[in-house]
Amino acid sequence: MAGYKRSRKELEQRLDSVVGKTLKEADVNDAFAKTIGHPKVTGIAGDVVEQSILNYPSNSDQEADLLVDGVQTEVKTTGIRYSNKSMRGNPGPGDFEAKEPMSITAVSPETIVNETFLDSNLWGKLKHTLIVYYHYASKTTVLAEEYQRFVIKGYDFHEFSDEDRQTLESDWQKVRDYIIDAQQNHSDELDERYAMLGSTLRKELTMLDTAPKWPHRPRFRLKRAAVSTMVHEHFSSEKYQKLAAGVNTIDSLTKRLHDYTERYKGMTVDQLLQEFDISNSEKIDKKVTKSVAEKIVLKMFHSDATSFGKVKLFQKSGIIPKTITLKADSGHHTEDVKLFSIDFDELIANQSFETSDFYNYFNESKFLFICFAQHEQRGKRLTNTFEGFKLIIPSDDMIEKAKDVWQDTRRLVINKELKEEVRRYAKTGEIIYNKKTQLPQTVLNFMKSRQNIIFIRGTGADSTRKPEQVNGISMYKQYLWIRGKEIASLLKTESFI
Repeated sequence: MAGYKRSRKELEQRLDSVVGKTLKEADVNDAFAKTIGHPKVTGIAGDVVEQSILNYPSNSDQEADLLVDGVQTEVKTTGIRYSNKSMRGNPGPGDFEAKEPMSITAVSPETIVNETFLDSNLWGKLKHTLIVYYHYASKTTVLAEEYQRFVIKGYDFHEFSDEDRQTLESDWQKVRDYIIDAQQNHSDELDERYAMLGSTLRKELTMLDTAPKWPHRPRFRLKRAAVSTMVHEHFSSEKYQKLAAGVNTIDSLTKRLHDYTERYKGMTVDQLLQEFDISNSEKIDKKVTKSVAEKIVLKMFHSDATSFGKVKLFQKSGIIPKTITLKADSGHHTEDVKLFSIDFDELIANQSFETSDFYNYFNESKFLFICFAQHEQRGKRLTNTFEGFKLIIPSDDMIEKAKDVWQDTRRLVINKELKEEVRRYAKTGEIIYNKKTQLPQTVLNFMKSRQNIIFIRGTGADSTRKPEQVNGISMYKQYLWIRGKEIASLLKTESFI
């Protein structure tokens, strides 16, 4: 049994003494000395935790780092940051999310085929984990020496729940099965098969992924979304809700969604409201709010969650549920799909698309579309019929389109080329006024839907209240969107779950 021996009491005393301090203040053994002349050295935060706080030398062994009261315990140091949503107000500890995925251990094709999950290197690393969190207080990647100012926010002797352990085992088994199949049935093209490991399983894995791509030796990682749920559960008093008993992986989710499609396909929204005894307050003049689909789906699962954002499975797997209504006769989408609000500070500060919020969103997300059909030209939502669910991951082409709008927006803001112009009727040149405020309507020269399938558009209820300020221009909160026709076309090629 390897590992440096420590008692939990000693570790807690050491860690309690540095919570609230910067990494520099905690660095009594001068781990930061290695950054002098080496500004891009990696792992400096972990070095400070291991060498200066926990007082043992860094290592890259397969076995766990410490023996804590006789229990093998892996030490992980990870950065956290405030989420975009929290930045609208005064963020607190409950608003932290993970900065990045958490690398765990190597994916070893030579050994994984002979392992079971419970005796695997992966579970050996994850079974008992000490996680030390520091606040990565920067919008962009910083040099190693700049980590000195980052503050240690807390620590967690983390034990995965039985449900999460089952989820991790399911993910690990999929990777193992893929490698076994490659070795047994594709021995003449092993490198090609190994190179496709991450992309092939991307849609199926819940909490894990693998990176980088072969021929570089890949590693198991906890997805950023999975780490963010751990961060939230540690720092926040508000806990996530289960979706339903036994539904804790993407496989179990898709099976249950298929069952619900079989059971409820073709029922109108009005019938579903009655089926699940959803309050008539949802109905206003024979109309219902867009959020009614969310309530219906949660009722299908008998979940206690009040919104999709409170469901742990969706959060830890990066699943983003979206309601979509297609015209029954043509299959065309009736409206564009809103994605996320844009943090202009991050957009400008981050010079690399591959580390930007734009890229992370598309690379890490899975879209669960809750599909309805509209049968009347001017039909209200009550008459729309439920059609089923489709799970889609963004394609490489979609990510490239996101890169196009990211680059264009950075150009406009950085070069001071962003403009606000008064809207006019094309034929007459007459100014268009807002009917409510009687103020002239204006338009910004962000990329539009006619230019790109992914575009920027602001949303707000009152044109006299524009909270966003960019280059001195007041504007509504700006969001990234996907063109409705593109989504409809994409959904046509995907089968219902």
